[in-house]
Amino acid sequence: MKIITKNKEGLYSYEILDTWKAGLVLSGPEVKAVKGGLVSLKGSFVQLDNKNEVWLVNSFIGPYKPAKTQQLGYDPYQRRKLLLNKREIDSILGKKSQKGLTIVPISVYTNKRLIKVEIGLARGKTKIDKRESIKKRELNREILRTLKQ
Repeated sequence: MKIITKNKEGLYSYEILDTWKAGLVLSGPEVKAVKGGLVSLKGSFVQLDNKNEVWLVNSFIGPYKPAKTQQLGYDPYQRRKLLLNKREIDSILGKKSQKGLTIVPISVYTNKRLIKVEIGLARGKTKIDKRESIKKRELNREILRTLKQ
C-alpha cells in the first residue's frame, strides 16, 4: 500500500470519527496521472445523492501529459464516483444523519494496482481543538529532538 496523497487540511480542520475504504472510478489517463502524483484533495468533500451513490467532489486530478486525447475538454475538478458496498453506504447514511457531521477524503493510495480513497466521517474542530493539536505536534517534535541528541 503506497500512499499517494493525504488531505492535510482536512485532517487539521476535522476530527475523524470513523473511516471507510472506497474504490475510485477513473479513466486510463487519470489513473496514470494519479500514480504520477498529480492529485490533490485540498478542499474536496464526499457527497451522497438520491440514488445512494457516493461522489468525490472538488478533488484535483491533473491531466496526464502524454495522453493527447484527454487534453480537449478535460475538467480536472469533475465529480468522481466512489465504489462502496450497499451495506457501507447505508452505514454512512445512518451516521451522517447526525447534526454537525460531514464526510471528507483522508488519503488516496494504491492497493496493488487499484486506486483507493480513504474517507472518514468527521466533526469540525473548534479553535481550541486546533490549538491543542498544534501543541501536541510541537511537543512530539521537541521530544524527538531531545532523543536524537
